[in-house]
Amino acid sequence: MIDNLHIVVLAAGRGTRMVSDRPKVLAPLGEWPLLRHVVATAQTLGAAEIHVVCGFGADQIRTALGYLQVNWIEQPRQLGTGDAVAAAMTAVPDDARVLVLYGDVPLVRPQTLSRLVSASAPDSLGLLSVDLEEPAGYGRIVRDAYGQVATIIEDKDLSVEQRGIREVNTGVITAPAQPLRRWLAGLSDDNAQGEYLLTDCIAMAVADGTPVVADHAASVAETQGINDRRDLARAERTYQQRKTEQLLQSGVTLRDPDRVQVRGDVTVGRDVLIDVDVVLEGDITLGDGVHIEPGCIIRHAVLGAGSRVMAHSVLENARLAADCQVGPFARVRPGTELGHRATIGNFVETKNATIGASSKINHLSYVGDARIGKGVNVGAGVITCNYDGANKHVTTIGDDAFIGSDTQLVAPVEVGAGATIGAGTTLTKTAPPNKLSLSRAELVVVDNWHRPSKT
Repeated sequence: MIDNLHIVVLAAGRGTRMVSDRPKVLAPLGEWPLLRHVVATAQTLGAAEIHVVCGFGADQIRTALGYLQVNWIEQPRQLGTGDAVAAAMTAVPDDARVLVLYGDVPLVRPQTLSRLVSASAPDSLGLLSVDLEEPAGYGRIVRDAYGQVATIIEDKDLSVEQRGIREVNTGVITAPAQPLRRWLAGLSDDNAQGEYLLTDCIAMAVADGTPVVADHAASVAETQGINDRRDLARAERTYQQRKTEQLLQSGVTLRDPDRVQVRGDVTVGRDVLIDVDVVLEGDITLGDGVHIEPGCIIRHAVLGAGSRVMAHSVLENARLAADCQVGPFARVRPGTELGHRATIGNFVETKNATIGASSKINHLSYVGDARIGKGVNVGAGVITCNYDGANKHVTTIGDDAFIGSDTQLVAPVEVGAGATIGAGTTLTKTAPPNKLSLSRAELVVVDNWHRPSKT
């Protein structure tokens, strides 16, 4: 941890090549916008303050990410990276160490940045470099005979010999605040871009005799900026590879890591198995021995040990106790809680429902705003009629009740413990415990009736 570290995150660019009405830094990567990834990484470094410089779409950015604990700074006109950092420096004390990051470079690792800052002496400028197989278009780092950084030369200004240099500047730099402020004040916009460029500070540092230290990033992916949708797709693939690698290292069996999407934080027990085409979003806990079959989507859920989610099921904001079974083709909506060994079968939908231990809703039913006890059997086609067009009402079913197929439970209504509801019943009042309740219309047979025929 570096004392008095101030981090400046540049997030003012429009991102024209994204072909979007929103700022580039709000494009999604995994579960978060790009900018949130960068800020989350910055927060791990123990900075005294994080400054985010916005420009295009500043209101959109602050609306979407206003909850972040950062100092928001607006760059009225986008005059280049140097101008953006200068805008933030008004809030940075002279005795601070400054680290400059980019809101569209989301995959840089905390350990890479920590190493960069630590490798730079208090009076030196540090920059993050990377070796590229095809460095065309990037500014090259030119070193002297002692291996020290001498300057950075833009691609168009390289000599024939210099074009063989593969080490390039990523734009991530760290420097003491006071000289950085001086270098920024001396920047010129006399260049092809007509902008004040932060990279020009490196030549000024060399001219001042300030040591310049270049530290290599461990991988190219860490330093990859997002300029268009193809870059975003490549970054998503890298991000997913990191996420699935974490699961594999935690002991999870992934049938095919390339066909699992992780868009959140997943906590796992032992011997978890996840099949193909599964999407995991938000905060998820998977207990020991959990098995998720193909095609499932799980958001913000807790799955108890031994539970199984069968193919093509969707769970959201739900909690499953141990040894539950859900699906296939089930939809478990927010507020659902399953007790030990409870079962939600195929084409069943639940919402805001507490379902007791060993209770079963096996197929083709809707159970919403319900409190179901232990050992209850809910037959096929049962509906809790919980909505009267204005308000929601609760259905309560006692332990060991049996709800026959094609029953409508018109809430608010209660079924007593041990009660049986006959198939086809429309229940509008309390069914007493341990008794049979049913409603059946008398069968009418019409003689001399003929089925209509086409004319």
